[in-house]
Amino acid sequence: MRGIIIFCGLILSQALQAQVSEYLGDEKALYAATKQVNQFFHRFNGEEDLKGNRYYEKDQFYRNPELRSKYIKVLFNNKNQEISLASKQNFLRDVNDGTKPKYLDFHGGNWFAEVHAKFDYKGKDETVVLFLKLQEENVGSKWVIFKAYFDPFRKYFEVDTTTAKKFIHPMSHEVAFMNLKKIFKDPQIAAAYAAQDFQPDHLSLVLYEIKQSNLTFKTVGQVKFHFFQLDNWYFELSEYNRPGYNTGWLISDLVKVSPEQRDQLMKFIYYEGL
Repeated sequence: MRGIIIFCGLILSQALQAQVSEYLGDEKALYAATKQVNQFFHRFNGEEDLKGNRYYEKDQFYRNPELRSKYIKVLFNNKNQEISLASKQNFLRDVNDGTKPKYLDFHGGNWFAEVHAKFDYKGKDETVVLFLKLQEENVGSKWVIFKAYFDPFRKYFEVDTTTAKKFIHPMSHEVAFMNLKKIFKDPQIAAAYAAQDFQPDHLSLVLYEIKQSNLTFKTVGQVKFHFFQLDNWYFELSEYNRPGYNTGWLISDLVKVSPEQRDQLMKFIYYEGL
């Protein structure tokens, strides 16, 4: 009798282990490529099983902390040694906190795409960096371009800081600003008279050059995404096509940021202040 009980116990234990194994899977299954950005959202939030099937709110394992922990650990580009193990662990503890977990929301804002597009510019191949975000509409949402950076334009706004500071005399209003004629005599220094916080709007210039047929689209190169949606954290999402399990859309950069650092980081991403 005792042998039968032990045997039945072993059978039950194996059945439970099989169920857990099917639910959590081994690490190889977890490392399967995250082929789509939407899938990255689902995996990060613990909203799909190992076969890529969606979990919904009433499902048993929907946003299960143990499943999320396993998924998030393998959503990093493990070949990037600049993301320390301590940063990953702190990030995981914060977003997967049992009392107040943090999830990504596709329509929640504070994330955007950076697209490096190839254009022909006056007979020469050039890269235009386009920044796109989701814009909500009455019947859904759409991607819109909200910023751009084009390196050939930068030289037109560079100010020579080695020469004397340029200024418009404070009493210029009394002469109906007639001194503007002298200021604009040299087009190369016109930008020096702009306000201190002036930032050139590259997107307007890019759209103007496209309308003038000086910029002709050719193809899309690199695409990545910037996430500021999780409080006190920034991460970058990039796609990796390579052999092995650690492929697809993965976290390529991770930084803990304060609100002040966030503003500076965003300026850096937008190529502002160069």
